Amino acid sequence: MIHECVEGYACLAANISFNLEGLREGFWQLTIDGLSWGSIYALVAVGYTLVFGVLRLINFAHSEIFMLGMFGALFCLDFILGFTPSGNAYNLGIPLTVLYLGIAMLFAMLVSGTAAIGLEAVAYRPLRRRHARSLTFLITAIGMSFVLQEFVHFVLPKLLEGYGGSNAQQPIILVQPKTQFTIFGATVSNITLVIIAAALVFAALTDLAINRTKFGRGIRAVAQDPNTATLMGVSRERIIMLTFLLGGLLAGAAALLYTLKVPQGIIYSGGFLLGIKAFSAAVLGGIGNLRGALLGGLLLGIMENYGQAVFGTQWRDVVAFVLLVLVLLFRPTGILGESLGKARV
Repeated sequence: MIHECVEGYACLAANISFNLEGLREGFWQLTIDGLSWGSIYALVAVGYTLVFGVLRLINFAHSEIFMLGMFGALFCLDFILGFTPSGNAYNLGIPLTVLYLGIAMLFAMLVSGTAAIGLEAVAYRPLRRRHARSLTFLITAIGMSFVLQEFVHFVLPKLLEGYGGSNAQQPIILVQPKTQFTIFGATVSNITLVIIAAALVFAALTDLAINRTKFGRGIRAVAQDPNTATLMGVSRERIIMLTFLLGGLLAGAAALLYTLKVPQGIIYSGGFLLGIKAFSAAVLGGIGNLRGALLGGLLLGIMENYGQAVFGTQWRDVVAFVLLVLVLLFRPTGILGESLGKARV
C-alpha cells in the first residue's frame, strides 16, 4: 500500500512541469493576457468588497449575479437586437459593433443590478430584521448561490425556450479577435483593449462615486458606524440597497466583457469558479478596500497566467489559490488592508 502511495505521488510530481524558460519567453504576452483576465476579476471583486465593507457579509451568491448578467447580454443580443446565435462572427463595422455591445452591456447591467437588489430584499433583508447571526447570513448566501444556479439549470428552460439547461449557450460573436499592435513582441488584440479600457473606466467611475459623492459618503459612514450614521440622517437600508445595486451593475459589465473573451462561457455554472477567483482577488487586495479589490484582481489575473506558463495550464487555478494562501499567511488583511470602515475605501 505504501509503495502504491509513493508511486502515486511520484506520478503526480511527474505531471508537474517547471518551465521557467516558457515564462521568460512569453513574459509580456502572459502579462497582457493576464491584465485582461484580471480586469474582469477586479470588476466582480468590487461587488464582494463593497457588500463586505457595509454589511460584513461575504455574498457568495454574487457569482450568480454575474452569471445572470451573461444571460442578460445574450438575451438582449438575441431577442431584442435580433442576432442569431452561431459560431461565426458578425462583421458590422466598428460604429455598429460598439453600439450593439453598449446596448447589450447596459441590459446585462440592468439584469444583474435588478437581480442583486432582489437578492438583498429576499434573502438578506429579512435576516437583518430578525437580527440573525453572521453564520446565518453566510449559509443563506451559499444557499442562494445554488438556488440561482438551479433556477437557470432547470426552471429557465421552461420559461424561455433555448435558454438555460445543462449545456453552454450557443454564442453570439460580434467581435472577432484581431491583433491591433505589438509591444515587446507581445500581441494586443482588440478584445484585450476593450476589456482593459472598459474595466479602467468603470473602476475610475466607481472610485469617484465612493470618494466624491453623497452616496459614497453614505457608504463610508454606514461601513464605519451604522448606528451613528442613522442618527445623522443616513438611511442604512437605502445605502445597503444601493451598494448591492452598484455591485450588480459592475458584475453585469464584467459579464459582457467575459463573453467577449469566452463566448462559450454562458452556462448555469459559468460564474462559480470565476466568482471564487474574484472573491480571492478581493481578499488578496484587502476585502473591504475598493482599490485593493482592483489591485487584487489585476495581480491574480497576471500571476495565474505566469503560473500556468511555469507549471502547466492544468495548474492555472491551483496557482491562483496558492497565491492567495501565501499572501494571507504573511499579510492576513491583504495587500492594501481593509479600509472601508476605517476611513474605508
